[in-house]
Amino acid sequence: MAKVLVTMPDEFLSKVDGLAGMENCSRSQLIREALRNYMRRLTKNQLEKAGRNAEILENILS
Repeated sequence: MAKVLVTMPDEFLSKVDGLAGMENCSRSQLIREALRNYMRRLTKNQLEKAGRNAEILENILS
């Protein structure tokens, strides 16, 4: 597994650490999961947009 250096304000990092504590996981686990969720949401939105575009094209061609 690779290590990545991320810079963030101290106050934000404190919030991240607090949330990690509440979730009973490490800072790294929390950040990985947050990024996974973000990527899933982007992918879902892209698929929905592609689906709408395909529907519009199908209606035009019908």
